[in-house]
Amino acid sequence: MDRGVYALILKNPHREIRIGALGRREFAEGSQIYVGSAHGSGGLARVERHIRLALRRDRSPRWHIDYLLLDPQFALVAAITAATDRDCECTLARAIGGSSAPGFGCSDCACPSHLFFRPTDPVEEVLTAFESLSLDARITRVKSEGNEHKV
Repeated sequence: MDRGVYALILKNPHREIRIGALGRREFAEGSQIYVGSAHGSGGLARVERHIRLALRRDRSPRWHIDYLLLDPQFALVAAITAATDRDCECTLARAIGGSSAPGFGCSDCACPSHLFFRPTDPVEEVLTAFESLSLDARITRVKSEGNEHKV
């Protein structure tokens, strides 16, 4: 499987939830953008794991993002991926920037956060951030039908 970088886009109402050791966090109504790296042995299959988790909500959380994916008030609406051998997760996070959740998703780097808030749909903005780093982005939309989601 290709290795690379990705961004997950979730939509949510105003919500407060516990995020593991980070504690209780408040999330404004709007969209959350999570930036992640897929350079491990599974590569971009990690994104497929995130999508399955959001659709089934049948596992325990492992990473910070899992707490959002498991919460029924957060809907995964898109996954944007790019295959690359470059370690550019932090660079992509900086390119997206803006309002963020301190300490979220960045326990293995010096970034202030890898989760960013936007009041409106950020898909085009995130695609632009990928392009600014010369990354060939692919988008997977996740559609919600009632309480079910489909890829």
